[in-house]
Amino acid sequence: MTERVTVRVLLLFGDQAELVADVPTNERAEPARYPAAEIAEAVGVPVPELAGLRLTAEVGPGDVLSAWQRA
Repeated sequence: MTERVTVRVLLLFGDQAELVADVPTNERAEPARYPAAEIAEAVGVPVPELAGLRLTAEVGPGDVLSAWQRA
């Protein structure tokens, strides 16, 4: 069974989107970075509009996120 998690795009850093778990600030781990263009294409928005979005993603081997969808 595939696990899906909810994340929030904090900001864009170059060609990367910086993501955190969509939980209270004091419960968050360090941000993770993923290719912004890959996420934008998957959810159907321009890269500049990613910042602030809530998304869901599948958790794969090594806790790598993929299969992005808008939450």
